[in-house]
Amino acid sequence: MLATLGLNATAEAVYRTMLAHPRSGVRALNEHLGMPEAEVRASLDLLSELALIRPSFEHEGELRAVSPEVGMELLMARQQAELAAQQLRIEASRAAAAQLIAEFADLSPAVASPGVEQLVGLDEIRTRITGLAHGVRTELMTFAPGGGHRPETLEASKPSDLALLGRGVRMRSLFQDSVRNSQPTVAYAAWLGELGGEVRTAPDLPTRLMIFDRTTAVIPVSSDDSSAGAVVLTGQGTLMALCALFENLWTGARPLGTSEERDEAGLNAQEATVIRLLAQGLTDEAIAKRLAVSPRTARRLANSLMERLGAASRFEFGARAVQRGWLPTTE
Repeated sequence: MLATLGLNATAEAVYRTMLAHPRSGVRALNEHLGMPEAEVRASLDLLSELALIRPSFEHEGELRAVSPEVGMELLMARQQAELAAQQLRIEASRAAAAQLIAEFADLSPAVASPGVEQLVGLDEIRTRITGLAHGVRTELMTFAPGGGHRPETLEASKPSDLALLGRGVRMRSLFQDSVRNSQPTVAYAAWLGELGGEVRTAPDLPTRLMIFDRTTAVIPVSSDDSSAGAVVLTGQGTLMALCALFENLWTGARPLGTSEERDEAGLNAQEATVIRLLAQGLTDEAIAKRLAVSPRTARRLANSLMERLGAASRFEFGARAVQRGWLPTTE
């Protein structure tokens, strides 16, 4: 009856029996239900995972079934959390479209694709970017994922930045929130801002990206090694999608140097992103990579959010997050 909520027939029978006979242990459940002990124990494990049973507050070592009112609400919230997670995975795949384009070009080097130019090796990439930067006239938009940048890298970019801003080019750069802990990067952003450049940060960025005058984009073929190769994209449809992606993330990003803001649920942008990534099933290590922070920091963020909801497991956290309004529902 409750299979659609994740509860199989055997576990449902054990749960109903525990409601009817609260003091029943494994042996008593065997007698009531006439099933093997192994099946009873497996059902108890599932009920525990679904937070439908809990340890007794009065008798150590005994288990009690939670009330049907609470239990069914948790199961419904779990289903909503799974649907929300699926919706978020679809949105994440949409944001990763640019990366997929680049990977396809890398997998099919022999096929000539209109609007796609391949670059191999760091020298070729930098030479092409230098040429594009020299020819840009109105606007340069950049995604710069990862943590803080090395001081020497930031210093090396300043002459080109000065030249672009001196020609009246609008420069907009999106970094990740983790760079706020990098003093050299913060100092560089302040310097850029004084000259008219615009810098914002977001918790998560889909790929490294540069868009020149809304007509040409450069994307690495690998998010793990941006120096291995890149593609230059000039197709009108592709550029429209990439510009829309940039504008969407730019609108939701926070200017570097401003104080932290929280939404109506009391979450900052990084916490909201951690919740979304947890709902997608990512591990602490994968979340750390996406946020450009250490695994220890990602684990601390996840544990802190679980504590705020009083959740003992990530499944329970997902259910409670939906109840609290931290994840969207599909209604």
